[in-house]
Amino acid sequence: MKVLIANQDQVSALLPMGECIEVMEDAFRMLARGDAILPPRASLVLPDGESLMGLMPSYLGGIQSVGVKVIAAFPKNYGTEYDAHQGVVLLFDTDRGLLRAIVDGTAVTAIRTAAVSGVATRLLAREDAGDLAIIGAGTQARTHLEAMLLVREIHRVRVHSRTWESAHQFAERESKQHGIEIEVTETAQTAVDGADIICTVTTAKEPVVKGEWIAPGAHINAVGAFTPTTRELDTDAVVKSRFYVDRRESTLNEAGEFLIPKNEGMIDDDHIVGEIGEILLGRVQGRTSPGEITMFKSLGIAVEDLASAHYVLNKAQEKGMGTWAEIGGRHYASF
Repeated sequence: MKVLIANQDQVSALLPMGECIEVMEDAFRMLARGDAILPPRASLVLPDGESLMGLMPSYLGGIQSVGVKVIAAFPKNYGTEYDAHQGVVLLFDTDRGLLRAIVDGTAVTAIRTAAVSGVATRLLAREDAGDLAIIGAGTQARTHLEAMLLVREIHRVRVHSRTWESAHQFAERESKQHGIEIEVTETAQTAVDGADIICTVTTAKEPVVKGEWIAPGAHINAVGAFTPTTRELDTDAVVKSRFYVDRRESTLNEAGEFLIPKNEGMIDDDHIVGEIGEILLGRVQGRTSPGEITMFKSLGIAVEDLASAHYVLNKAQEKGMGTWAEIGGRHYASF
């Protein structure tokens, strides 16, 4: 059985951000229609209390694919040559369960996470939103900038990171890449002051953005935190926001941004207005006024990885790209 092996560079070439945004929309429509199976992710936390291994299986009927992402999240990699997320997406067919592709999970995670924020921003940010604040200066800051530039006419960009050097390197590199001036701010408050799109893409465990700093009419993509005890936005920010998610079940079990205010008695489950896929299908209303604050809580769900790997496989076949290897397939007795 010929199996595609797609490395980081190949994934980047085969899954450009603009196309990935459309792929993510399709995946969320399938999820909202019930044409998906998405068990909760399983995590194994290492003894250091921070590093973990995650298993994220899923099925999408619309593309007849089933698979799993195996991802290692190691925060200690920040500031090194290695990405904090290491792993692969394994894609199988739904006819005989044959392995079809092994796709670099680091690249998929970097691209699809920002693409989903792009979908949310396109649906929820004001049409005239163009003042962007990015909190964090790592991989997701880079891909989120790319996604935001595709879905809105951005005229101002500010970035803040706890590491001054990282923020300056990001600003210098990405300013040249995109032809737009990027300002480095000394504080997160200065970065978000007056911004109408805010992306938090940090490894923070405690809030880095407060509700009192957020301007009326802003849209927020809360991306970095993905456990019940960590968050980037404080309770006030969540309470005052019209709150959307990638998936309710995941949010109710994993999202500190939601669970901490809920445990404080400040919100209940009804604070979740809806899922992104429900907006796409017209079942849930998005922004209702120019002055309201909207927030999208992104946890990253397995159907995003599955849809991305399926798209990479099809593109690789069309373009004759990737490495192909004989892996599995035949009955052992026929060797």
